[in-house]
Amino acid sequence: METRVKPDSKPFAPQPIELGAPHDGDDAEDVDDVDDIDDAESGASDAPDWSPILLTLDAASGGMRLDKVLSTLLPQFSRARLQQWIDDGLVTVDGKSAKARATMVGDERIVVQPRPADSDHAFAPEPVPLDVVHEDDEIIVIAKPVGLVVHPAAGNWSGTLLNGLLHRWPHLAGVPRAGIVHRLDKDTSGLLVVARTLTAQTDLVRQLQDRSMGREYLALVWGQPVSSGRIEAAIGRHPRERTKMAVSKSPLAKPAVTHYQKVASGTLDGKPVALLRCRLETGRTHQIRVHLQSIGFPLVGDAVYGKQHLAHLFPRQALHAERLALAHPADGEPCEWQAPVPADFDALLQRAGIRP
Repeated sequence: METRVKPDSKPFAPQPIELGAPHDGDDAEDVDDVDDIDDAESGASDAPDWSPILLTLDAASGGMRLDKVLSTLLPQFSRARLQQWIDDGLVTVDGKSAKARATMVGDERIVVQPRPADSDHAFAPEPVPLDVVHEDDEIIVIAKPVGLVVHPAAGNWSGTLLNGLLHRWPHLAGVPRAGIVHRLDKDTSGLLVVARTLTAQTDLVRQLQDRSMGREYLALVWGQPVSSGRIEAAIGRHPRERTKMAVSKSPLAKPAVTHYQKVASGTLDGKPVALLRCRLETGRTHQIRVHLQSIGFPLVGDAVYGKQHLAHLFPRQALHAERLALAHPADGEPCEWQAPVPADFDALLQRAGIRP
């Protein structure tokens, strides 16, 4: 796979982020790598009816399997969900549980007791603690802690940032994704901006798309890279492990460019480490982690892309979204926020003898 690394010709110092410069992305998913914001679920929908359903079959159902009959008569539910209800004993035929493959005669009485799946509660308000760095009529800036999932998905249908937003600001149910315009990985800490109105969200999405929203990240890596550099390598799905990303020559891979600057050096467990400040011209999934691993400097603690035999030294990837800059949607005025590294990251840096 082609990974081009060259000295970074652009100044890269810890100065105010310049709006319009290509500071973008993290290990998160931006608008480039997720469904269009306009197609997202907002969580505002009519409450489903979970009362029992009584079906009386006729001759037209004779000879059909139970699961096929239910799929035909109850098209509002997926076949997979109906199958699960059958397996869980929530479907009775003439008062008795039945198998999905049972053949119907055509005169049976079927009772289906619907039960919501975990995903049905994905957009429910929940009292999730939120660290609000800034709030006004148009935007909210959140300092996301480690362990908080941004958006509901398989395995994390509740307790997410989205659930907490809907609880604290109920009107966000009327904004796609409850105002979320970019994401951070569960085990990455740092700053996120949320739109309070559809107009503000549209403006913020455009800033992400034209690379004018500034974001910078601190990453602790194994090894000692040169003082600064620019990594240019397309990123796509890993060819074998589909939950991972990788530098790729696939025609489906997307162009990706990462800039980094070494801030400090240290040692951890007797091995060299370096603290990098990263900015990206693109916002691909896991971009910082994939790019730095591709040139031989994986993140400390990264169990997916890092050094497996050293993963015990830190329980997550050492990555923090430190700075956020944008043009305020209301008046275009430049705004900037900075969040200190969380306690576990700070303790890690102290162990490495680094004072950022």
